[in-house]
Amino acid sequence: MGEAMNALDLARWQFGITTVYHFIFVPLTIGLSFLVAGMQTAWVRTGKEHYLRMTKFWGKLFLINFAMGVVTGIVQEFQFGMNWSDYSAFVGDIFGAPLAIEGLLAFFLESTFLGLWIFGWNRLPKRLHLATIWLAATGTLLSSYFILAANSWMQHPVGYRVNPQTGRAELNDFAAVLTNSTAMGAFAHTITACFVTGGVFVVAISAWQLKKKRAPEVFRPSMRAALVTVLIASAGVVVTGDIQARIMTEQQPMKMAAAEALYDTVAPASFSLFTIGSLDGSEEVFSIRVPRVLSFMATGSFDGEVEGINDLQAQAEQTYGAGDYTPNVPVTYWTFRLMIGFGFLMGLLSLIGLWVFRRGRTPRSPWFYRSAIACLALPFAASALGWIFTEMGRQPWVVFGVLKTADGVSPTVAAGSVLTSMIVFTILYGALAAIDGTLMYRYAQHVPDPEPEQDAGKSDEDTEARPPVFTY
Repeated sequence: MGEAMNALDLARWQFGITTVYHFIFVPLTIGLSFLVAGMQTAWVRTGKEHYLRMTKFWGKLFLINFAMGVVTGIVQEFQFGMNWSDYSAFVGDIFGAPLAIEGLLAFFLESTFLGLWIFGWNRLPKRLHLATIWLAATGTLLSSYFILAANSWMQHPVGYRVNPQTGRAELNDFAAVLTNSTAMGAFAHTITACFVTGGVFVVAISAWQLKKKRAPEVFRPSMRAALVTVLIASAGVVVTGDIQARIMTEQQPMKMAAAEALYDTVAPASFSLFTIGSLDGSEEVFSIRVPRVLSFMATGSFDGEVEGINDLQAQAEQTYGAGDYTPNVPVTYWTFRLMIGFGFLMGLLSLIGLWVFRRGRTPRSPWFYRSAIACLALPFAASALGWIFTEMGRQPWVVFGVLKTADGVSPTVAAGSVLTSMIVFTILYGALAAIDGTLMYRYAQHVPDPEPEQDAGKSDEDTEARPPVFTY
């Protein structure tokens, strides 16, 4: 029994490590793809050289990140068969459908048109070439939706039935899976967060270049475009997060109660800014709260009732039988707060940045540049914390209300095997992180050179026969 528990814990650790690491690249890929597409659109429409230089500079960083995301994402598919065979056997008919479509449709769409974009410079007409980057960016959106639809089914299973003979969940309404309210809420929240990530990334590197007084004609407009993106997307994150919180309260009330360390049902409910609980996590010892805010977040009313952990635990025992149905309260509580806190800091950064760069000004004081560079880690930390909260707040379920995590692990895989693969993957991912960091740093410190003068004024037909100048 001890070995089985160890295998379960190690399998969860391995899945958490690989998932969080992979998701470092995903939001940046999505956000940066649209920023690059917007920069190239500005170049095609205006013909101004600095937009072309912006496109090529940020495009290189986008491609490096995209490649690393593909490499790290492959492991995700294998883990289901390696460490979670019982889970795969139970939900494979449902979970596999959106993932298959993601691979066959969305990923091929983005990779095909991304290849055309890379090798189509000076070969394809400008507007046709521009269309390739927009289609590749659209492919990243489709890819994320199908993956989120699969994950959302684990949060809120719909459109299925359990075959009494095979004991497997079978898909009977694929439209219900794709239109799952959880998927729609998660998609809107995730995509707006992706734009924040892409925007902060551009802000931080632009700040680093401007601090060194390098190519202001390129990095100042990059900075302003990114700051506007972060501001709008941050507002979107707040709105979609509010919607998602209400969906979560309706579908997984225990997750919301754990996120607030709320042990007893109350109406109205206050929002906890800081809470200290008992060592076993069974009760609150001390907290600092804002009145009625939690009621509004959970129900849309400042007087709404929010159920507490103790009452929900009793309800779960009546429905599912004896057991512990409470997630790790300290983890869910702090990941939820840190995610929100980092999000507000990034929104504040955009407001300050737009103020100091207003009316053509460029700040001379280094404080803003240093702050912007330091904020580079915030969107990645917020995304990781958000996924930790989402997955750990669902425990002890791997499919909420249907299959427990302990029942989904591979029964024949020993703890030693899981530990070995986890060590190997961690070392491999560490090496990939070193490679990615080196490549990103090398290209981020590069100063985009002016375009050759002989390109000016030439038509698409004049340049089609020339070899590509934008390949890496």
